Amino acid sequence: MFRSLRRALGVVAAVLVLPLAGVHPAQAVGAKEVAADAPGAGYWHTSGRQILDASGQPVRIAGINWFGFETANYVVHGLWSRDYKSMIDQMKSLGYNTIRLPYSDDIFKPGTVPNSIDFSSGKNADLQGLNSLQIMDKLVAYAGQDGLKVILDRHRPDASAQSALWYTAAVPESTWIANLRSLATRYAGQSTVIGIDLHNEPHDPACWGCGDIATDWRLAAERAGNAVLSVNPNLLIFVEGVQTYAGVSGWWGGNLMGAGQYPVQLTVPGRVVYSAHDYATSVAQQPWFSDPTFPANMPAVWDKYWGYLFQQNIAPVWVGEFGTTLASTVDQKWLAALVSYLRPTSTYGADTFSWTFWSWNPNSGDTGGILKDDWLTVDTVKDGYLASIKAAGFPSTGTGTGGGDGGGGGSTAACTATYSVTSDWGTGFNADVTVKNSGTSALKSWQVKWTWPGAQQITNMWNASYTQSGTGVTAVNADHNGTVGVGSSASFGFGGAPGGGGVPSLSCTAE
Repeated sequence: MFRSLRRALGVVAAVLVLPLAGVHPAQAVGAKEVAADAPGAGYWHTSGRQILDASGQPVRIAGINWFGFETANYVVHGLWSRDYKSMIDQMKSLGYNTIRLPYSDDIFKPGTVPNSIDFSSGKNADLQGLNSLQIMDKLVAYAGQDGLKVILDRHRPDASAQSALWYTAAVPESTWIANLRSLATRYAGQSTVIGIDLHNEPHDPACWGCGDIATDWRLAAERAGNAVLSVNPNLLIFVEGVQTYAGVSGWWGGNLMGAGQYPVQLTVPGRVVYSAHDYATSVAQQPWFSDPTFPANMPAVWDKYWGYLFQQNIAPVWVGEFGTTLASTVDQKWLAALVSYLRPTSTYGADTFSWTFWSWNPNSGDTGGILKDDWLTVDTVKDGYLASIKAAGFPSTGTGTGGGDGGGGGSTAACTATYSVTSDWGTGFNADVTVKNSGTSALKSWQVKWTWPGAQQITNMWNASYTQSGTGVTAVNADHNGTVGVGSSASFGFGGAPGGGGVPSLSCTAE
């Protein structure tokens, strides 16, 4: 679905983050071994309705869409306001474990230049002079260090608009497949990129199982999926639905009714994950919203269109997009019902539907985002709806060894802490602190201390607990963010008063 974009306002405001029970950041692992309690390492495959990691442990994708590469900016949005690393760190701190990155085939053209990136005050410094694909490399690398996975989404043939079919007159199927192969080759050996979503939201006249080579999306997905696997056989192949099957229509990309009878069959087994999109009335009206039994009717609707694939143990299902402004009561009920349908992590573990919410960006005109228009403040109501279906992060794919070969205690736990004021209104202020693992082993816990240069007092703190005695403050990790992989970060924030104070010197200790 083509979503209207509106440029976010550049207003600085506080980040409000709700601690999430049961959300644990990724642990770093060694190159030669994977801890049994850290699912998600390596490349993934499927078995029945589950996605399994390299050691056969089930995993749940619980992520966020960060769009922009598919637009005429040719890069993720929001870099006009913030550093990309700070946003990925914030995604992690909120409990998202995967990023879906939409792109268009325009980023492969030699003359494409990413734009609207702020390089002032050291922001995004390592992106200067890079093309779109090189910036994507940077995002993938940093996400991996943070223990997040990445799914690449071929969203559009070009930056102008969504297309019904996977090809257009200007971007033929051969170009689509060549660029998919190029990405698969580019990230071969980098298990941060777990797979590719072949094409976003196929819709009429796209069909499923009709046998027409020009319109049968299922056959096209087989051709493209096999081409990807021929150069990188480790990737998952995410295949969206269509709009209409057997005369029954639904959301663009959200109709997988035909996949049971006409499955996508690839040369490498255990690689297909079906993807559905589902939205609320802020995107478009659908007949089920006006059903007198709504929202009790919704599980049967989802079962019909895509849920049966999971319920019958046919294949995993990833809801690659769902979102709403939450402006109406109907939308609020819809989101609550969908979250329940996707199965809470605390009850079902990873035996669940996977998902990536639309979107991180606030400038999706018909849904809004997890961030508000300042590209900094979290919509805690919207984020709160998702709390029960968030899941653990994954092992860092950074360069840390996490203890190596066990040769006699050479690894050390160490950390650094950086402090930044996010807003100051004179009588009070908000600040963030980022704790980075600077040692050679994963952190089990950390604490940060500082002494105020003035008379500041903390009024509230999130993602950490604190004590203050006079001008001295000690902040200790919360239960959900004490474990920090090598090279990765955790963060916390707080409010204080009065404003206008200087920046204190921080000390960080860890175990």
